[in-house]
Amino acid sequence: MGPVSEAIATSLGSGILVEIGVHTGFELSTKAADDLVFNKAINAVLPLYSERLETTGIKVLLITLKYKHIIDDAALGFYRSSVHKDGSLFTSVKDYLAVEKGWFSPYLFASARRPIIPRTMKPDVIFCHGPFLLGDYRVGETLLKESALVIALCDEAPPQAASPKPEHRPSFSLSSLTLPSLSNTFSRSRTPSPEPALTPLPPPPEPRRIVIVLVGLKPHRKIWTSSARPDESVVNYVLCNGCPAIVVPAKVGAPLLAWDGLTLRQLWKLQLPRTDGIAPERKSADGKFEGVVNVLCEYLELCMDWERVVLPQDKDSTSKVDGGVERKKNEVRAAITLLLASAVRTQSSKEVKEEVDEDRCGIAMWRIP
Repeated sequence: MGPVSEAIATSLGSGILVEIGVHTGFELSTKAADDLVFNKAINAVLPLYSERLETTGIKVLLITLKYKHIIDDAALGFYRSSVHKDGSLFTSVKDYLAVEKGWFSPYLFASARRPIIPRTMKPDVIFCHGPFLLGDYRVGETLLKESALVIALCDEAPPQAASPKPEHRPSFSLSSLTLPSLSNTFSRSRTPSPEPALTPLPPPPEPRRIVIVLVGLKPHRKIWTSSARPDESVVNYVLCNGCPAIVVPAKVGAPLLAWDGLTLRQLWKLQLPRTDGIAPERKSADGKFEGVVNVLCEYLELCMDWERVVLPQDKDSTSKVDGGVERKKNEVRAAITLLLASAVRTQSSKEVKEEVDEDRCGIAMWRIP
């Protein structure tokens, strides 16, 4: 680990305990990524080679997630994009030994949720619906808070209203009790029936968001069994200061967790688009970079609430406009492109090669309040 400039221990709610080690050179302006996406010039030139997307430092978060349940199978699902010529989820014999798609499995394993991923499948995205832990929300919120660059495509959730306090009931003592007289016994009338009332409807579900980050996983003490403690998981999360975190609105029923099946080592093999030409015409030599972007965008289309996507009208204006669905999809695609390009560019970072396990790092998504 490189030089640590700050060490902080803080507890966030009743779900997790966070210990932060900040590496020198990690902190950057949070406004940088917003300028890249929402600048009007993005329609002409996509700044994939901007210095603000270059990783110069990393941050390691040691997060202890507490839970109270026995070990159970994780409710996993598998998504295969339509961009493939072969849309089948089942793989051929030559890919039977591929294990990269389970790079995020230690996160679930450490919290007593068995991630059973069949070897005969080749999903693009693996998602998880449960078992639900409140700590999952806290982990996602912490990764968003500690990211150096943030691209927010939705408003923050409104603060929850405080629950009403229970009414104070007067206390009674035995000395205050009196027996009814015989005269009052015969004069009692029938208790009136209550007025009929409709059953109140349940409150509408609270709006949720999805945070998308490039994150690396490391065990607490060299081996993954040390991260799976009784009633708690202890995992190191690694963030890169050149990779933005993206926040989008989530639909009702969106998965709790999800991750792209490609590891950082596999992402490094992608070729970035050429620097010449304008944005719509710029493509990579083999087209694989655009293919990964299409896969992520196609999956997010199923999980996002497009009505809640908000876009700034101008980088110098605080007003927001409700653009059409196509414009919103273009902005989401631009944000995903920046995240993927910054992930590919981490290959040139010395600290990433020293501190990050390329086979336990990739693009992951958390559902958060």
